[in-house]
Parts: sequence; structure tokens; C-alpha cells
Amino acid sequence: MAETAQEILKMIEDQNIELIDLKFVDLYGIWQHCTFHKSLIEEESFLNSGGVAFDGSSIRGWKAINSSDMAMVPDPTTAWIDPFMEVPTLSMVCTIVDPRTGQMYERDPRSIAQKAVDYLISTGIGDKVFCGPEPEFFIFDDVRYGQEGHTGYYAVDSSEGSWNSGSSEPGGNLGFKIGKKRGYFPAAPSDTLQDIRTEMLLTMAKCGVPIEKHHHEVAAGGQCELGIRFSDLVHAADYVQTYKYVVKNVARKYGKTATFMPKPIHDDNGSGMHSHMSIWKDGQPLFAGDKYAGLSQMALHFIGGLIRHAPSLLAFTNPTVNSYKRLVPGFEAPVNLAYSAGNRSASIRIPLSGSNPKAKRLEFRCPDASSNPYLTFSAMLCAGLDGIKNQIDPGEPLDVDIYEMSKEELAKVPKAPANLGEALANLERDHEFLTAGGVFPEDFIYNWIAMKMEGEVKPISKLPTPYEFELYYDC
Repeated sequence: MAETAQEILKMIEDQNIELIDLKFVDLYGIWQHCTFHKSLIEEESFLNSGGVAFDGSSIRGWKAINSSDMAMVPDPTTAWIDPFMEVPTLSMVCTIVDPRTGQMYERDPRSIAQKAVDYLISTGIGDKVFCGPEPEFFIFDDVRYGQEGHTGYYAVDSSEGSWNSGSSEPGGNLGFKIGKKRGYFPAAPSDTLQDIRTEMLLTMAKCGVPIEKHHHEVAAGGQCELGIRFSDLVHAADYVQTYKYVVKNVARKYGKTATFMPKPIHDDNGSGMHSHMSIWKDGQPLFAGDKYAGLSQMALHFIGGLIRHAPSLLAFTNPTVNSYKRLVPGFEAPVNLAYSAGNRSASIRIPLSGSNPKAKRLEFRCPDASSNPYLTFSAMLCAGLDGIKNQIDPGEPLDVDIYEMSKEELAKVPKAPANLGEALANLERDHEFLTAGGVFPEDFIYNWIAMKMEGEVKPISKLPTPYEFELYYDC
């Protein structure tokens, strides 16, 4: 992996690379890109005082037309040859700067992630935060949807789905369909996606992502997961973006379609992005100790911050209306704002990591991959740091079987927000932990709330659904 601008420029020259593709993330977590001839990339392109100029006025939620000039600054440590482009093209991930000031753009998610790390260092609490994301996704054979004033519909299909057990298929229906909640680790011929997942995993490795494993996930209809190793916060978010890019493009190569939508299939498990996190200082892990589940007091206070701020935190970690179709009881969904060493319905789990203190971490199970990973990891860190600074007590762990708890007992356990509107309202009331240290500008937070309310919550609340016709057409 290249580390410096000089190494990148040498690579371009030695490998006779003509084209450089610069990628950056918008507020919604979607990669945008522009491809430049190598003659436009020089050493100054890698400096905040230079960069590569572009017009940011058409990026959703960004600059107005009268202040649209911006610059991309590529990170040389993110360089890889894009496997989906016919002409050899060097890809790099960028942060966005304001060319007038040379400062990081306040609405650039990657810049916010860097500021979150800088804030951690400034507190003296630690100097590095490691993140280990676990994005899940579905691979479908067909997807169709539409919405107009007089009609609305969607349909997804997978040859693996149990609903196709009676379908007529080319060459005959060979059976071995996967039933609801029976998709975890089945072998072939039930698992038909082995080869496509293998290609996804190995392609990610060629793009610099540290890989571990792959497997089928719980839900019927092609739910999968590729395992990647932990990394520092900014690069972990970079890897999530690469992960999604590779998954979608390899699926398309196979004539299939992949989605990270949290709940595309009703009444089966949804797709999350369980996110592991730990803080280190001077090369030493700070979350290992002699408290509950081998945690340190600092780690427990970090958990306290996550639990206290979760109702507003979820506006970033679960930022879509569809996110809350996943956060419902009965599907291993983390709806209870509590922590536990083994209870997967708790929002925070302490993985069994053995005796090695370097492996001690917590797992926040609420996030999903419809979120922007830079914002998700930054918001998690800010909430945890607030817990450490204010020594927030996380309360007692939720180690009992929730299905054995009485309604009265369960009512005492705080719950995740029921919908996106509720999470955004909580964010408006509780966001000082995000603005501390200048990580999230207040303008960014109010822009986020307005963007989500006006662009998603309000429009969707006005749309009739097919099920409403089933319930009410004969009223």
C-alpha cells in the first residue's frame, strides 16, 4: 500500500496509468466520483492547500450554487486499481476542502470522521479508535418498484427463497429452497451464492480491504455477509464504502442485484451493520479490565454514553425510514438499549474475545449499512467519549432471557426509537455530545434533520401502501 503522494506519482509513472478516479462520499453515504487524466494529478493535489477542483453545487445537501467551488484531496493510503473499469484506472478516496481557506469542508463526512479522531486525541483519553463493521446485504435475482399518485408497488425475488418452491424454473425446479430464518450457514445446494461471495471477498482484498471470511446469513432470499478485519476509524469507514462498491458491482457482473436496504423482506431478518469499537493509547488497549465481562471502567462509561445518547445517536446510525422496520422484536433485532455479554437482543454486546486484552471491545448492534459509516462511527465515538468524560453509569447488564421477563420488567428497559421521526426529534433535543470538540457542526446537525424530515419522513408518511388497501378499502 502506498503511503505518500510521491509513491502514488511513481506508481502512476511506473505502471503507465493514464486515468485517476477520485471518489468521495456524500451525506447519504453514496460514493460520487470523477475521473481525471494523470496530467492533472501532481504533488500539490494531495495537500489541503491544493487538491483537485470540482463543482460541489449539485451534491445533495452540500454547497449552494453561489459557493460551489470545492476541492478533492486524495488520500494516498486508499489507492487501488479499480477492478470494474476496462482501462486500468487508479482509484483513491478523497476528503473535501474549501479551496478558499484550505480547511476541511464542514459537511464532508470523511472530514467529520477525521475531526472525531482529532477530538479523541485532544481529550487525552486515547490516541486511536478501532472499528470493526459487519455489513449485511441481500442478493436478489430481480427487483421492481414504483410509486405514482395512483399506484405503488415493489417486488423482489430470489431463486433461493422458499416462496419459489412451487415456481416453474428454466430446466425445472430443483428444490433446496431456504425457509424463513433458516439461511444461517446452509451448505450447497441450498446455498447457491458461494462463488459470488468468494469473488466479492477476494476482489475486496485486491482493493486493500483486510478480509476474513464470508457466509450466508439468516434470512431467506439471499442474505449474505462478508467478514472484514477491524481498522482505525477513518479507514474502517473507507473499507465499508469499498465493501458496498464491490458487492454491488460483482453482483451486477453475475446478472444479480445487491442491496444494503435494512428490511427488504417482511417477516424475516433484516440487514444490520453491527459495529465493534475500542479505544487505545500509546499502543495499549483501554477497554480491557476487571469489571463486567472483562471490561475496564472506562469501557463501561463508554457504554453508558452510548445508551444515554442512543435515542438521538440512531438518527445517524439508522438514518432511514426503512431502518426501523428492522428494529422490531423477534428478529434478533437490538431494540433494547442495554448491554450484555450474550444477549443478542441488547443493543450493546460484549463479544467473547478470550484472554487477549487487545481483543476486548464492545459491539453496538443497532447500526445498519444504509447509514454513512463516517457519520456512524464518529457519532458512536462522540457518545462514548461523553460517557467517559461524565462517568455515565450504564446500569446493570441485561443478562436474562428477555422472553422470560414479565411485561413490567421489560417495560423498565429503555427501547430504541420506534421510527426515524422520533430519532430526529431526539437528535434535535440532544446533540451537545456531537458538537463537543467541533466534531459535528451545529449547522450540519440541523441540516441533517431538515434533509431527512423533508426528504424522507414527511413524504413517506403521506403515501398509501398496498396493505392499507387490504385493511381499509372496504370501510
